[in-house]
Amino acid sequence: MLKQKDPKTFFIRTYGCQMNELDTEIMIGQLEKKGLQRVHTEEEGDILIYNTCSIRDLAERKVMGKLGVLGRAKTRNKIIGITGCMAMAKKETLFKKMPHLDFVLGTNNLSNLESVLDEVLHTGKQTAMLDKKYEEDLDYLLAKRESKVKAHVSIIRGCDKYCTYCVVPYTRGREVSRHYNDIVEEVKQLVDGGYKEITVLGQNVNSYGKDQKDWNVLFHDLLEKIDQTGIERVRFLTSHPVDITKNLMEAIRDLPSLCEFVHFPMQAGNNRILRKMHRIYTMEEYLEKVEMLKEIVPNVALGTDMIVGFPTETDEEFEDTYKNMELVDYHVAFLYSFSPRKGTPAMRFRDDIPEEVKQERLHRLMDLHKRAGNNHRTQLIDQTVEVLFEGRTSNGMLKGRTRCWKKAIAHGPDSLIGQIANVKVESFLHETLIGSLT
Repeated sequence: MLKQKDPKTFFIRTYGCQMNELDTEIMIGQLEKKGLQRVHTEEEGDILIYNTCSIRDLAERKVMGKLGVLGRAKTRNKIIGITGCMAMAKKETLFKKMPHLDFVLGTNNLSNLESVLDEVLHTGKQTAMLDKKYEEDLDYLLAKRESKVKAHVSIIRGCDKYCTYCVVPYTRGREVSRHYNDIVEEVKQLVDGGYKEITVLGQNVNSYGKDQKDWNVLFHDLLEKIDQTGIERVRFLTSHPVDITKNLMEAIRDLPSLCEFVHFPMQAGNNRILRKMHRIYTMEEYLEKVEMLKEIVPNVALGTDMIVGFPTETDEEFEDTYKNMELVDYHVAFLYSFSPRKGTPAMRFRDDIPEEVKQERLHRLMDLHKRAGNNHRTQLIDQTVEVLFEGRTSNGMLKGRTRCWKKAIAHGPDSLIGQIANVKVESFLHETLIGSLT
């Protein structure tokens, strides 16, 4: 059957990070401006878009499995496209593996979505647009956000660090800072729209402004400008330890809107493995910054990413990671076992750690983090925390998050949804604080 020539609806699914979520919101805004209606099942969609991730092998396999099912369907009258990091990593080879695929759109070409769709509809040919350089004219104000309470705001795209395990520099390119006036204007519009919290996004937010020295505006300067907009809460993701400065630490202490949570990814706790990862810091340097941050912001909560089973990691080197993770005492941890990614330097390393060893190490870190989390939540019992309520749980309780990113629930009226309130913590269940309004 011929492809749909006059599409009325679109379905979009997002895989991966917060940057992908924001890119999806921008594409939704573009498509709705074009007159298309968003639907929430693939059966209803005339256009199907999969905004993909390449960080983990599992994310890629999910997308390929989904596309394989669509390719086996008896009726293939839908327009199917892949966007995001997997599009950049695999490029036109996707057409060979998936002949029913209609378009591939790179991370640097979001503003070309409409023209790519028009090309597919006009010619019926497979179309790819995969520029290596980031387009600076992307209209972020088109983003159609699902939440009316909190929003993601992009400040910098790309990464210059080239960690040996990471595909981001190859799928999103070099660092490009967005002009601070445009960022501040977007935040002002969000404040006017009733938003209470933003998360400023980048592969490495701490590098903001370093590629535009004539601006004389670095990350901590940008945060001060954002604070002056009247937004009540500001978070930021993600950071590279090398670029976390004393100025940033002082901004967290001094700016009322800035939440006391810092994603401070260690990745590994052993110097040889860090060098092999090209993390460009030593554990001594890392721990020195952590100590400084805790001194400047005593109530700060830290988050981390950690990879176990990196090629050649010995039992002793893993123990270094375990001990240093225990020492830092993270509140949030994203824990992974190593999987090689095509196109990265680590792909050339022999993946010599048996899967059962990786899993044993991973579960030891997970158990450590669970104990730490329970300890942090226990310490909050009888304490009062500030919670931004975002909605209700399935059993009708208000739900939200504290400034330090902990989930919290309490009984209360609908009028508190979208508002910040104080909650006295009485207990917790799993990872969620339970309390009452004060």
